[in-house]
Amino acid sequence: MDLSLTPDTYVPMLNNGNYVDKVPNIQNGIYCPCGSRHNKVYNHQTFTSHIRTKHHQKWLQEMNENKANHYIEVLKYKELVENQKIIINKLETQLQTKILTIDYLTQQLYDKQNVTTCDLLEIE
Repeated sequence: MDLSLTPDTYVPMLNNGNYVDKVPNIQNGIYCPCGSRHNKVYNHQTFTSHIRTKHHQKWLQEMNENKANHYIEVLKYKELVENQKIIINKLETQLQTKILTIDYLTQQLYDKQNVTTCDLLEIE
């Protein structure tokens, strides 16, 4: 069985409250979320060139201009995750109840099928 190593996703570094580019240690390749080349995996040399492109620089500038919006998005996602946890917990409880009901009814059915029947009038 071969192991496949997944490339990391690039995250710009915060410096005095602003996002700045810093080339990380790239071992298994890296994706850049700037969107200039979708699903492109960069190595150290190609990523160093990539962060100098106009598209990447524009993306970094937009990240810095929309910091407040990113924070609001994170808060919404946190709330969404909490709600999903509650829903999953309820569904798991319902599933367990239904499994127990099915097991009980299956056992009842099995027990009824194994009961031998006889005609009581034939008993002397």
